[in-house]
Amino acid sequence: MNPEKKEKISEHLRTIAKQEGITENEVRNEIAYAVSLALKSKDPKIQNFWKMIPCEGESPTVEEIIDFIVTRMAARP
Repeated sequence: MNPEKKEKISEHLRTIAKQEGITENEVRNEIAYAVSLALKSKDPKIQNFWKMIPCEGESPTVEEIIDFIVTRMAARP
């Protein structure tokens, strides 16, 4: 992921953190926790969704997930 995209996502996470009165790291941890639960789903549709997300590691990072979802939503008519 390019650094500009990564920084833009961090900006949005900081905004959410400020609105919620928590740190950016806490926002990331909450998202990561939700992702870890979703990754354990046995639902084939959910598993296929996760497989579509391009990632550099074993599982997608918060930034990779957000980028994938935002890009996908922007492409919808």
